[in-house]
Amino acid sequence: MSNLVNNANPMKILVGEDESDIALLYKKALEGRNHEVTLASNGEDCLEIYHEESQRLLLGTYVSGHILPFDVVILDHKMPKINGMEVAEEILAVNIHQRIIFASAYVKETLINAIKRLKQVVELMQKPFSINMLIDTIEDKEIYSELQKLNVDLDIIRAANPSHEQIKDLMERLGKIHKHRTF
Repeated sequence: MSNLVNNANPMKILVGEDESDIALLYKKALEGRNHEVTLASNGEDCLEIYHEESQRLLLGTYVSGHILPFDVVILDHKMPKINGMEVAEEILAVNIHQRIIFASAYVKETLINAIKRLKQVVELMQKPFSINMLIDTIEDKEIYSELQKLNVDLDIIRAANPSHEQIKDLMERLGKIHKHRTF
């Protein structure tokens, strides 16, 4: 699997994927990393699950004062009933801080639609990709690797259980500080 030791902070993940073999592969690999995975085979079911979980939560993952029912939502761009872009639009209308990763064979189309319709950049992964690449993206391996290069104690960061948004912000701030250092 991934080069990281099992994630110290299990994540709650919603996967909107209409190809059952792919969805089950994601589920098995992510659950093998101690993450909790919920599958939806179409956009309509994905939204229903998202809204039900939002309503069910009394306590959740807080990001900038918002309760997020899932740490990350992975969406296929082309899904039956409601496509992934429409699902993302509705989710972001409710929770602007929700982390969304599009897993799509149509990256250029997805990127253009995301900028036009969502008015923000979302994460994109070009299909096909390895399961390790998916895990590394979800678990922010690249960001943690960069933090490690800046001599940040990763155990302390992981113990704080930061959101993806908080980790990215920390990385950007430390990068700016490091850039302006003179030795």
